[in-house]
Amino acid sequence: MEAGSLLLQLLVNGLINGSHYALLGIGFGFIFAPTKITHFAYGPVYAIGAYATWAAATMLALPLALAIPLGIVVCALAGVASYLFLYRAFVERGSTPLVILIASLGLFIVLENLIGIVFGTDTKVVPDAPSNVILLGPIVFTSLQAAQVVCLGLVSAALYAFLAFTRYGKAVMAMTDNLEMARIVGIDTARVSLVAFAIGSAISAVPAILILLKEGATPHMGFTAVFMGFVAMIIGGIGSLRGAVLGGLALGIIENAGMWKIPTEWQSVIAFVALFLVLVFKPTGLFGTKARR
Repeated sequence: MEAGSLLLQLLVNGLINGSHYALLGIGFGFIFAPTKITHFAYGPVYAIGAYATWAAATMLALPLALAIPLGIVVCALAGVASYLFLYRAFVERGSTPLVILIASLGLFIVLENLIGIVFGTDTKVVPDAPSNVILLGPIVFTSLQAAQVVCLGLVSAALYAFLAFTRYGKAVMAMTDNLEMARIVGIDTARVSLVAFAIGSAISAVPAILILLKEGATPHMGFTAVFMGFVAMIIGGIGSLRGAVLGGLALGIIENAGMWKIPTEWQSVIAFVALFLVLVFKPTGLFGTKARR
C-alpha cells in the first residue's frame, strides 16, 4: 500500500476508533460532570450491556432488533442500581471523593468477577452478526465500523436535545456548573443523579454492543472501556459534550496515526502520553472550564 493510501486508511481507522472512545467519554462524562462521582465501575456496567445483549440474542433467541434495546435497558438499570445501592449512601453521608473512588474500585472488582462467575471467562460471540466489508477506493472498513461513527452522531444529537430542551437536561447542566448552588435552588440532586447514571450507562451500552458484534464480550472488557472513556473526558474537558466527542476522536486519530511510525505494541502508550500532556498544559481539557462545587 502506498504511503498516502496507508495514511488515509490510518486516519479512517482513527475516526472509527475515535468514535468508540467518544461514546465512552460521553457516557463517563455525563455521569461524572453533574454528580462529581468517579464511577470506575462504569467499566463492568458497560460489559453488562454487552452480556445482556448476548444472552438475549443467543439464550433467548431474540432478534438483534429486540436484543440490542434490551441490552441498553439492562445496562441503564445496572447503572441506576450502582447509584442506589452504593453511591447514594456515601453522598448522603458527605463522604469525600476519595472514599467514593475507593468504593467504586471495589464495585468494579465485584462486578467484573461476578460476570466471570455467571457467564464464564470465555469470549461470548453472537453467531452470524451482520458485518459487510465496504470498499471506498483504497479505504476498507466494515458496516459495523461505520455503525460506530453513525451511532456517535445519533447519540450526540439526542443528548444535545435532551440537555437543551428538557427539564432534567437543564438540571444536569446546573449541577455540572455548580453542584452546591443546584441544591440551594431546590434541584433534587439525588433524582437527577439517578437520571445521569441511567443515561450515561445506556450510552455506554452502545459501544459495548458494537464491540460484542465485532469481537465478542469478555468479563475484562470493561477495563479498557473505563480507561479510554476517562482519558477522552479529560482531554475534551469535563462537562463539555463537544469536548468529549472531540477528545475521543482526537485520541483515536492520534493513536492510529502514530502507527505510521511507531510499532503497534506501543500504541497503548499514546493514550497515556496524550493524557499527561493535557494534564500538564491544559488541566481543564480542550473545551472544559473549572467546575465549581
